[in-house]
Amino acid sequence: MAPAPGSDQSRPALLSAFACYTLWGLMPLLFMGQHAVGFDAFEILAHRALWAVVVAGLLVLLAKQGGQVLAVFRTPKVLAWLSLSTVLIAVNWGIYVWATTHHSTLEASLGYYINPLLNMVVGLWLFREKIDKWGWVAIGLAAVGVTLQAVALGRPPWISIALALSFASYGVIRKRVPIDAQAGLLVECLLLAPLGLVWVLWLQHAGAGVAFDSPTNTLWALVNGPATVLPLALFAWSARRLPLSTIGFIQFLAPTLQFAVGVWAGEALTGLRIASFAFIWIGAGVFAAAAWFRVRAARQALKDSAEPA
Repeated sequence: MAPAPGSDQSRPALLSAFACYTLWGLMPLLFMGQHAVGFDAFEILAHRALWAVVVAGLLVLLAKQGGQVLAVFRTPKVLAWLSLSTVLIAVNWGIYVWATTHHSTLEASLGYYINPLLNMVVGLWLFREKIDKWGWVAIGLAAVGVTLQAVALGRPPWISIALALSFASYGVIRKRVPIDAQAGLLVECLLLAPLGLVWVLWLQHAGAGVAFDSPTNTLWALVNGPATVLPLALFAWSARRLPLSTIGFIQFLAPTLQFAVGVWAGEALTGLRIASFAFIWIGAGVFAAAAWFRVRAARQALKDSAEPA
């Protein structure tokens, strides 16, 4: 059972989640930097898949969880679930890398604003987590924001929707699979690595790859390993210890940072798009305030119950 928000037991999980979403929020800067020196989205994705195995493997060795990884490959049901989570995270990575290297970081950030609210609904549906009236107000405000975004773009925000759905589904699976975070992540990386290796080798054979053109480019390629694994490990660890509704609240940090990066990169920010994000920000603020008051009330109740009559 997940610890109650505000309890001492939940603090490491909360810190892990905050660190995870800060790293994800700044991730567009990494991909933009790689794109500026010649990497395309698919080459970035291939190196993410390839070098993540090394870092994930080190985490498993440090945690002495190699036995769990081997057990997965002897347990078809668990392997099937992790294969599905691998597909979902690969789709998520691919869309996100493409968006951030094609001047669509703002639309990508909208997807990660949608995702926390989607997590609330999924938490209610699958895990019987409660949403109070303020949570529903937040969801309603965000829905208005998404609608305005579609009007501003002149089409449904497909990037946003795909990112939200793929990552929310990934979170559900990782919460249900009975395996530690590092071990599960290594299995996912092992399943993706052969595809990444084949693509990298093909690029080099065709003379289309840039990863090994210079020491600087090679460093850009290698940094994909820790940049990919560290936030995913933090997410998987915290997701199994926190309610999805709490994860959903903290996740507002990542799209806020992504939004700032998109604006800094000079992406178009029309009045209608500003109005769209304004509704989502208000919704996030409503939910954050409600969550703060709930934690405060829970702490006061605990303090009152501990006092002698």
